[in-house]
Amino acid sequence: MSSSELSWLYSTQLYGIKLGLDNVRKLLTALELPPPGMKFIHVAGTNGKGSTCAFMHSMMKAAGVNAGLFTSPHLVRFNERIRDAEREITDEEIEAGLKRLRLLVADWETHPTFFELAFALALDWFRQRGLEWVILETGLGGRLDATNAITPEVSVITRIGFDHMEQLGDTLAKIATEKAGIIKPGVAVVTGMQDPSAMNVIQRVAKSLKAPLNVVDGPLNEVELGLTGPHQAWNAALALEAVREAGIRLPALVLEQGLRQVRWLGRFQKLRDGRLILDGAHNPEAAMVLAGTWEQAFPGEKAEIIFAAAKDKDVLAILEILTPIVAAWHFTAFKSPRAMPPEQLRDLLAHFDAPKVPVRLHEDVASALQFPAVRRQLVCGSLYLVGEALALVEGEPGSFQSSLQ
Repeated sequence: MSSSELSWLYSTQLYGIKLGLDNVRKLLTALELPPPGMKFIHVAGTNGKGSTCAFMHSMMKAAGVNAGLFTSPHLVRFNERIRDAEREITDEEIEAGLKRLRLLVADWETHPTFFELAFALALDWFRQRGLEWVILETGLGGRLDATNAITPEVSVITRIGFDHMEQLGDTLAKIATEKAGIIKPGVAVVTGMQDPSAMNVIQRVAKSLKAPLNVVDGPLNEVELGLTGPHQAWNAALALEAVREAGIRLPALVLEQGLRQVRWLGRFQKLRDGRLILDGAHNPEAAMVLAGTWEQAFPGEKAEIIFAAAKDKDVLAILEILTPIVAAWHFTAFKSPRAMPPEQLRDLLAHFDAPKVPVRLHEDVASALQFPAVRRQLVCGSLYLVGEALALVEGEPGSFQSSLQ
């Protein structure tokens, strides 16, 4: 979809990311959102947020609960961010919703950000759909994220690692303080195994707010999962505990069906008969998980890695972590000023003891994908890169909507 209203929404990205709740509260108050009776499960963390949300959504869908799901960023089209168990928000619904929002905020002194508007659009659509349950993924951090304007039934904190350090802090304790900002007085918290410094923060905040803390201490290995990798067993365990904590009682067979049928694009996603893998790993911890998942899925095999990354990521660490599984590097860039130039990516290899493998530069994702591959290909380094690749592989390059957030 290319529309004047969606173009307007994307233009608001020029306002940048403004962390804080005053503006989003004003927006939601003006729209009388959320409506009475709407219940939320709120998810923060560094890695695994989207997959954990997807597991919960799939379990609820299997049980006939039509829950809303708000996630970010999208991979191919904006519509992916706002959905329920039946469908995504349509182009026409986006257009109509944004038209109302644009009129509402036209004369506001402090203009809402892209993410605040997307969140308001989602809650408005969930209200129109008559949904009782909504699963919310934070955009950035937690404490000052727009989604934190609501009070959930359960707060979920996935694995905390190093990412977005300019906004969130340069230690795990500081980052955990931002993530733990979603904890509300008396509202149950579910988390998994964390670095001790991060866990200390979560425990302290939960205790101070008298929020019952449930720490999941083991992965869910006894159930077949629809997502690949040992880390997904941890995400599934978190999701299962959160659904239980929310008071949603589902039969075991229904839960297993939901966990098995879950679909989440760009997370070790296999295409072209398994010859092409797409994974959105974009920070060191996610890269470590990806390398481990690759070695488990394809023992002894090396990958032709098509790689692009945002300039603000710890790209050097990511490249170093991926070297044990690389047979050849194909460096490229995605459609964004945030993308690091391929030449710069190549130059980073000189900063560590990189294996002597072929290194090729490509002007765009399409040319990287078209290069004749002798081995299995792995596209990773950025969700934006994965989105572009997915649109190309599915034969719909025109459907890709570039986004900075």
